[in-house]
Amino acid sequence: MVIAIDGPAASGKGTLARRLAAHYGLPHLDTGLLYRAVGARCLADGRLGDEAASVKAAQSLDVSVLDPDALRTAELGEAASVVAARPGVRAALLDLQRRFAGQTGGAVLDGRDIGTVICPDAPAKLFVTARPEVRADRRFRELVGRGEEITYDAVLADILKRDERDSGRSSAPLLKADDAVLLDTSDLGIEAAFAAALAIVEARRG
Repeated sequence: MVIAIDGPAASGKGTLARRLAAHYGLPHLDTGLLYRAVGARCLADGRLGDEAASVKAAQSLDVSVLDPDALRTAELGEAASVVAARPGVRAALLDLQRRFAGQTGGAVLDGRDIGTVICPDAPAKLFVTARPEVRADRRFRELVGRGEEITYDAVLADILKRDERDSGRSSAPLLKADDAVLLDTSDLGIEAAFAAALAIVEARRG
């Protein structure tokens, strides 16, 4: 069973993906971490603006050494959005993601193009979203909780900029797959959102 979860930044898709993976005993891949790791490598080398360098970083990426906590900063979120818009980077990471999805028993993947590009035949697809202001508030609280000094207005501006970039890029833009079920978490707590997501998956399984 493959569960594909897509949606914009801070929509809650990652939290739901982890909860669903734990519920079903499936491996989980937050594909956004792959792009954050590529962005981190480019930033460290001072080459975020170099498309060839970002493709090389993607081709040599080792998922076994990714540090999720270190990669979840506001700066790397922005860097990820930059490199993810590059077709060469997306192509370099395509096979890696599909191999993960192809594991015996299935997997849960969340990102921006899972249901449309990575796993178009996944039996269960969700498109998780929320109003920009709600997503900005969630991300702001998360970053402040991690000790980052940032304002809500700055986070909202970043969310809106990333939405525009993710939806407008030429390669694998953020889109709801035709057969994905829309789940708006704007007014839902985590338990209610998980219950709704679980119901969607169970309906597709049935």
